[in-house]
Amino acid sequence: MVVLLNGGGVRSGPERPFLADVVSITGGTMTKIWSNAAALAVATGLVALVAAPQAGVAREVVRFTDASFAPGTIVVKTKERKLYLVLGDGTALRYPVGVGKRGKQWSGNSQITGKYVKPDWAPPAEVKRDNPSIPDLIRGGTPENPMGVAALTLSGGEYAIHGTNRPSSIGGFVSYGCIRMYNQDISDLYDRVKVGTEVIVTR
Repeated sequence: MVVLLNGGGVRSGPERPFLADVVSITGGTMTKIWSNAAALAVATGLVALVAAPQAGVAREVVRFTDASFAPGTIVVKTKERKLYLVLGDGTALRYPVGVGKRGKQWSGNSQITGKYVKPDWAPPAEVKRDNPSIPDLIRGGTPENPMGVAALTLSGGEYAIHGTNRPSSIGGFVSYGCIRMYNQDISDLYDRVKVGTEVIVTR
């Protein structure tokens, strides 16, 4: 389960953006748990998506001639630890990513169901069990938040494509199944895709 709490950020989806909603994503459904005037006390307002510079980024346009993927599709190749955004002219944007560690890798077709800027994060039960010292809530935009500057939630409710607070982990088999990107790369991808974008994850 992925739990994002959208404190002070923007969620883009079929509804209008809102401030400081708490959402729980599990079993393929998204439920708004809490949204009221008190939420505005912790919201800092709508913020621009700005990523701090990080070293070692290898985002680049590469040849991508597999015609089975439509333009605009996101393709994650787990073994390569790369994410491709198909451009449709025989090329794709390639981003380095961190992927699931042993026992947490997956493959299949999905879609982007939500777009979040600097979401708050509540660790799922499995993460909390393995790391009991993690706080029950980590506010968005703080150095401790593993979501980084943005998150794209995926259908099915378990995973997301998101930024990171550990840039050295990019390129590794490191996550519980989410796709981890440099913050400036998730910022770039965020601006290029929309809710409903197809995501295909291969081994």
